[in-house]
Amino acid sequence: MQPPSLQRTIALLVASGLALALAACRTEISDRAPATPPTPAAGTSKAALQTPSVASQSAAAPTPAPATPPSVFPPGRELALFDGKTLKGWRVTDFAGAAPVHIEAAFHGNDPAIVLDQGIMTGITWSNDLPRQNYEISMEAMRVSGGDFFCGLTFPVGKDPCSFIVGGWGGGVVGLSSVDSEDAAHNETTKYMKFENGRWYRVRVRVTPEAIQAWIDDEAMVNLKLQDRTLSIRVEVEPSKPLGISTWSTTGALRNLRLRTLAAP
Repeated sequence: MQPPSLQRTIALLVASGLALALAACRTEISDRAPATPPTPAAGTSKAALQTPSVASQSAAAPTPAPATPPSVFPPGRELALFDGKTLKGWRVTDFAGAAPVHIEAAFHGNDPAIVLDQGIMTGITWSNDLPRQNYEISMEAMRVSGGDFFCGLTFPVGKDPCSFIVGGWGGGVVGLSSVDSEDAAHNETTKYMKFENGRWYRVRVRVTPEAIQAWIDDEAMVNLKLQDRTLSIRVEVEPSKPLGISTWSTTGALRNLRLRTLAAP
C-alpha cells in the first residue's frame, strides 16, 4: 500500500493532466470552427452585406467620356496683340543683321507704337497660341525711314505659311509671297502702290480655307482663291513663323495690332 502523501500527489498530477488535455481539445475545436459573422443591424441592405471588393465593383459607375474642351479661339473673339507698353506675347526675331526693337509710349507725339529700327531685316514673332484658319489680323503700319517693305506680315494658312508684303522691291510692291513658288513681285497678287514715309496705313489680312484676302486703307489688294494653290514663304523670313512682322532695310512702326476670329464658312 502507498503512503497517503504519495496517493495525494498522484491524484493531483492526474487531475492536472486531465485539465491540460481538456484545454488543448477546446483550443483545437475553436480553431477549426468557422467564424460566426456578426449579426447585421436591422434594415441593412443586401449590397451592404457583400464583401468590400464585390460591393465596390457593383457600385462602381462607368467612367464618363472626357469632355471636349472649349475652343481657345471661338468665333467672334477679338484679341489685342499689343498692350501699348510691352512686347508681351512677342519676341524679337532672330534675323541676321537685325536692328533693335523698342516701344515708344508716344510715337510722333501720339499713341504708343512698336518701332523696328532699320537693319538688314528686323522683326517680331508671336510666341503664343493663335488660330490657323478663319481669322483676321489688322494693324496700322508706317514706313518711318528707308525705302523697302515696312510691313512683311507672315501668317499661317492651315499648315502652310504665307507673307503679305507691303512696300517691297524698292518701295512699291504689294502682294503675297509666295504663291506656287513665285514671290510677291512675280505672281497674280502683285500690285504697285506709292507709300509716304511718316504716314500710317491700315493693313488687314483675312484667312479662310477658301481664300486669302488683304486690304490697305480698306482698298482691296488681294483676293486669292486657294484651291489647287501651293503657299510658301521666302527662306529669309522663316524665323517669322508662324506669325511675325518684319521690315527690310527700313525703320517701321506698328500700332493697334489685333486678331479677330471668324465663323467657319
